Amino acid sequence: MTKTITFIGAGNMSSSLIAGLIQDNADLNIQVSDPNNDQIQAIQDNWPSISTFNDNALAIENADIIVLAVKPQIMEIVCQDLAPAIQGKPPLIISIAAGISESKLNLWLGGTDSARLPIVRCMPNTPALVQSGMTGLYANAQVSENQHSLAESILRAVGITLWFDDEEKLNAVTAISGSGPAYFFLVMEAMQGAAQKLGLDEKDARLLVLQTAFGSAKLALESEDDASTLRKKVTSKGGTTEAAINTLITGGLTTLFEEALIAARDRSIELS
Repeated sequence: MTKTITFIGAGNMSSSLIAGLIQDNADLNIQVSDPNNDQIQAIQDNWPSISTFNDNALAIENADIIVLAVKPQIMEIVCQDLAPAIQGKPPLIISIAAGISESKLNLWLGGTDSARLPIVRCMPNTPALVQSGMTGLYANAQVSENQHSLAESILRAVGITLWFDDEEKLNAVTAISGSGPAYFFLVMEAMQGAAQKLGLDEKDARLLVLQTAFGSAKLALESEDDASTLRKKVTSKGGTTEAAINTLITGGLTTLFEEALIAARDRSIELS
């Protein structure tokens, strides 16, 4: 039977997931709810056949899957408003909000310690907007095998998925892949700025940096070699690459990245 999936929140991540699901011809009846009429209008403009709502409780009446795609700051209020409508035969709950634990979601949605709701927590990243995301997932014990597969198929519509048995590891996922695009953008920004100081104009510097970043990631994904081996293959002894790499290592780049990821992981724990 065709399952009904309701997205609570019509922002960029919901739109990306919807686009991926439609592209994959997923056997799902898709619904979206958002109090913002402009957001709803954008959904209707892109996908006229999708049912849209301004009332969250009404939108989830017949939902088999609910995707909570709202900002963490308002998640508690949204969940508490939904709680009365999901009791009885609870749907699968998928949350893509960073830092909101399964136990909090269960509590806010009306679940108890003895009767927990089936909840999957996801940590996607912004490349999901172009169907190239990396998503870490965690499911509680109430998620059935079928629901587990459903959750994976939904998030795989925007990229690659990776499951974790320990919810705490999502804090590390947040630090690595959730925040990770910003680290690479910073490196691109720094390289482009340096390229311009070397005499290249902005347009040429940008293209050189972006295509090099894309090609390097593609090569790493398709190669059997690890990153260290690939780096060494590019680094000829006494050459230009070695001069640059030695400067970066001497400057403490490796240690700095380690400290940065620890800081991001610790902040994720604080927020949760």
